[in-house]
Amino acid sequence: MKQVRSEDLLHMARTGIAEASPVRLLGRKYELRVLEDLLASTRNRVGGAIVVRGEPGIGKTALIDTAAHDAVGFTVLRTAGNEAEMELAYAGLQDLLRGFVRDLGELAPPQRAAIEVVLGRLSGDAPDQLLVGLGLLNLLSGSRPNEAVLCVVDDAQWLDAASAHAIAFAARHVSHDPVAFVLAERDRTSEFRGLPELAMLGLGDQDARELIAISVPDRIDDQVANRLIAETRGNPLALVQLPRGMTPAQLAGGFGLPMVATLADRIEGSYRQRLATLPSDSAKLLLLSASDPTGDSRLIWRAADRLAVAESAAEALEVDGLVEFGARIVFSHPLVRSAVYSAASPSERREVHRALADATDVALDPDRRAWHRAQATVHPDESVARELEDSAARAQARGGFAAAGAFLERSAALTSDPRQRAPRALRAAQAKRQAGAIDSATGLAKIAQRGPLSDRELAQLDALLGQIAFARHRGNEVAPLLLKAAARLEHVDVQLARYAYLDALIAAIFAGHLAGETGPAMVARAVRAARTVDESLRPADLLADGLALLLTDGYQSATPALKAALAAFRGQGVSSEERLRWSWLAGGTAGLIWDYETWDVLTARQERFAREVGALSGLPIALSIRVGVCLFSGDMVAARFLLEQVQVVTDASDGERFPNAAVLVAAFSGDGDETRPLIETVMSNSLARGEGLAMTMAWCATAVLCNGNAQYEEAFAAALAAVEDPSDIWYWGWSTVELIEAASRTGRAAEAKPHLERLIQSTDASGTPWALAVQARCRALLADGTEAEGLFRKAIELASATPVRLEVARSTLVYGEWLRRHRRTRDARVQLRVARELFMKFGMSGFARRAEGELLASGDRIRTAPAASTNLTPQENRIAELAARGSTNQDIAEQLFISRATVEYHLSKVYRKLGVKTRTQLANTLRLP
Repeated sequence: MKQVRSEDLLHMARTGIAEASPVRLLGRKYELRVLEDLLASTRNRVGGAIVVRGEPGIGKTALIDTAAHDAVGFTVLRTAGNEAEMELAYAGLQDLLRGFVRDLGELAPPQRAAIEVVLGRLSGDAPDQLLVGLGLLNLLSGSRPNEAVLCVVDDAQWLDAASAHAIAFAARHVSHDPVAFVLAERDRTSEFRGLPELAMLGLGDQDARELIAISVPDRIDDQVANRLIAETRGNPLALVQLPRGMTPAQLAGGFGLPMVATLADRIEGSYRQRLATLPSDSAKLLLLSASDPTGDSRLIWRAADRLAVAESAAEALEVDGLVEFGARIVFSHPLVRSAVYSAASPSERREVHRALADATDVALDPDRRAWHRAQATVHPDESVARELEDSAARAQARGGFAAAGAFLERSAALTSDPRQRAPRALRAAQAKRQAGAIDSATGLAKIAQRGPLSDRELAQLDALLGQIAFARHRGNEVAPLLLKAAARLEHVDVQLARYAYLDALIAAIFAGHLAGETGPAMVARAVRAARTVDESLRPADLLADGLALLLTDGYQSATPALKAALAAFRGQGVSSEERLRWSWLAGGTAGLIWDYETWDVLTARQERFAREVGALSGLPIALSIRVGVCLFSGDMVAARFLLEQVQVVTDASDGERFPNAAVLVAAFSGDGDETRPLIETVMSNSLARGEGLAMTMAWCATAVLCNGNAQYEEAFAAALAAVEDPSDIWYWGWSTVELIEAASRTGRAAEAKPHLERLIQSTDASGTPWALAVQARCRALLADGTEAEGLFRKAIELASATPVRLEVARSTLVYGEWLRRHRRTRDARVQLRVARELFMKFGMSGFARRAEGELLASGDRIRTAPAASTNLTPQENRIAELAARGSTNQDIAEQLFISRATVEYHLSKVYRKLGVKTRTQLANTLRLP
């Protein structure tokens, strides 16, 4: 390794940029070793990511530059976030992949199309962010042996949101891929939370003194040096830059040494002092370079020509080390750029933006031209506003809702005519809401409220306000807003009004007992009174009518209507919009009326359809609803895997994660240490935001957990709280089942019988084997003598003919318990052994322990089955199942949001654990139905 030279240290300290030589940074041995380890593991096809975090000037850029230099054998891709481009969708990703040549044909078609759209190579609908992230992951990992890729991202806190989503997704999911990410940021951003972090602190005292000695030519007093080190906390850039603004007297004795403001402000201030001494042409060229974040030297020089700036203006800048001019213009540090731009007057900024707009090719980059024109404009200008509106449409077509919102927001600001300003503000607010910028959306919605708006736009504004409220809290203020929007839409578009009524009903169901006046029953009455388009109602209309009828008239009246709605969703007449928007609701409704098959079919179909068309943002709730299908079939492994998928999709889309599925899975597993903290969090959060449904779910989950662990008093109290919510239709049936079981163990049969009568009405109206099995079990628990035994047997017989294996296990358990209490020990053991074996297979330890306790009480000796030698993880189990069913590695990668290399790695582990060598042997070993 080359010896560190003083001139190397001085250059790196001044510029923050490592030279293309093996120079090592002063005082950064540990940090360099961490990055070296990452590169070494990536060379061995075990990729990963590191987020380098620290304050401005701490040396993040120099560190990652050194890592890039040391990445021998890597393809190094680089980008840097920029404040000026934070609203331009995928600007960072486009820069990262600039010049990266790889055949996009290797990607699956949806991923290829998504990447081509965001890179501007293809026009099309806005791609799903998850598809972009997955496409980026597979593009980088590729299929070429011995080729590793290092992605370096500086100033990641300033990446545009769309690029940050994609990069964060890929960084989280490189595991057995030859891809490494090194990201540098100042503060912890939400996008990169959870990734491994490397915190950069200031230099130690000895290293700091050495740096000062190298970089400060004048004599510096020890006390002044001590104060500099203390005030800068060893920040390398500050140690080099701040003394440059001090007089020799100040350096020698500290006389007049100014007090410290914020460190970033002081560093920027030192740069401003240097800017003040520049020739006017050099200052103007520097401002031009700071005002366009692309670093495109040809563009900057074309703009410089328009301002009559001579080429010699660059010399003073390069001599001073502020900026380097090449094919791309690179600032020595991001603080230089911000110092330059903030030091300029508004008129100076407008002048350079006007020149940049004139220099930008309108055919090649119309959006950047429009943005510069907007920054050069003070007064309303309709031509600029229209140009921004066109740019917004193009941005939205590339999936850039954030960029579209930024363009439209500026367009509205430059619009003088209120008749155009209000609609533009409304569209800007809609785009901001879709991009997740809820605060900006709220502000723009207030501008739109000033009007004038058409009746349709007023209704859309009401719907937007409801969507914003739902995104913020999912609480009790949402349904009134959506109900108002639906009523207004009735006068302009009846079908859209019907859809709005269904959204309002969903919001009211979520609010539940915390809804206030606009509760589920009230909204249900409004739905039933609403106008219809014609006699041939759409599946979504039928579903809205059926749910409304359930809330107003009960199961006996509503179940036939709901069956008709579910049949429509299973049929050929359902539109793509309805399927994507409400199939999750239809699937969940099937569970309400004890129709397991339709619950399974609709949720599986929506998941498959969403993947096929690339509409993956709707997957979290669909997967969450499908978790219940897995739980009741006794497949806890699949349920937990779905939860992992929910997290993957939610992380990629920055959406709200529904907690219900995770809490229920934990409750059925029987682990109180896992479940109770989740329940407490849900309870406190849902009460604060007015979401009663989540509270009801938490009570139901508590009852399940406690019944499984034989804590019947607590189970009864929790279940009673759940079933006494008159507005709940979602968890009422399951909570009633838990209530009856707890009541039978606590001597409260009389209190439970009214709830049993309602359950009988529900299950009779359904008539499915699952419904009748549940009814028989619950009746048996509250019955006496021979009637109870007949009902237990009936419950087991009916449940055994269904895929609802959990119902078989629970009926067998309570029957075994009943037999033991009636001193039929031998018969009891048979049932209890079956129940215990099923619960152990399901991974429901609480119910399994309850069966063990009953067996021990009967005098049985517990025979512990040997642990399975395979011990597949949930992900390995899912990969094995898909492979055994004939899916290719590419198919599996697409479904599970991982790379092909990761599939190959896990599949090799599956083969080794199961002792098989082919997919045929795998299928035979797994014995899939």
